Amino acid sequence: MATRNRLRTPKPLQIGRAEFGMWNLGASRFDLRDPYHIAVSLSWPAFLGLMILAWLTINLLFATLYVISPGDVTNARPGSFADVFFFSIETLATVGYGVMAPSSAYGHIVSAVEIVTGTAFTAIVTGVLFVRFSRPKAKIAFAEDAVIAMRNGKPTLMVRLASGRMSIMTSANARLFVLLAENTDEGDSFRRIHDLHLVQPHLPLFAMPWTLMHTIDETSPLFGKDGPTLIAGGARLFLTLEARDQALNAVVQDMKNYTADHILFGMRYADAVTLDAAGHAIADLSRMNILVPDTTSS
Repeated sequence: MATRNRLRTPKPLQIGRAEFGMWNLGASRFDLRDPYHIAVSLSWPAFLGLMILAWLTINLLFATLYVISPGDVTNARPGSFADVFFFSIETLATVGYGVMAPSSAYGHIVSAVEIVTGTAFTAIVTGVLFVRFSRPKAKIAFAEDAVIAMRNGKPTLMVRLASGRMSIMTSANARLFVLLAENTDEGDSFRRIHDLHLVQPHLPLFAMPWTLMHTIDETSPLFGKDGPTLIAGGARLFLTLEARDQALNAVVQDMKNYTADHILFGMRYADAVTLDAAGHAIADLSRMNILVPDTTSS
């Protein structure tokens, strides 16, 4: 019976794109000359935190301008930063309660600038929120491990994935790559990405779990390699998927990568699709990561 060949090594310190084990020196994560890219690439907690920080900064700035000139805001207590801060919030939001109002030319000028700033800030935040909410995003469930098992008498690399939504996806296209360390005849070492030929890289209808398969024959860059060899060479699998989500009426994309210690030899995926009494196919995504030994391996 085949054994589970899974060797693990301590993970090195990852800097930058830890999920890919890569980092580009000289490349900046945030470029202040491109604020739009920053706004749409941040995570939701970071984006909301940034917007709150910007809002507070603007209000604190204008509150300072009000407080340095006492008497320019009606009914604001002289020297009270709290009064002018809340007046700044009302002005920035273009909401006038009538209790406090500018009472001098200086106060009118500062409040006019703040109203324009508030209008622009609201428009920018609204636009960015719309982009973030309207951007199509895939919800793909990937198996935690890739497996290598016998199929039609040949070792075959398999990766299972499924749609995590109830909506139907069409025109699904998948590509699988492997990153391998290689040496030139001159003794130089480099890392090269190989395109792994898939048995079926396209699905016209993506509704059930899909197992991508790459036959490891003499033409495969994985031919003759075992688990320790892949781990020693720092091999990684990269899977990209593109499909049309019918509910969104848009093309969505996703990707997944597997380190060498998540490529399991002598294992295969357990069945995740069953038929009910009426002959309907039922997919159980909770079985996506269940593995069983490949009893056909020698």
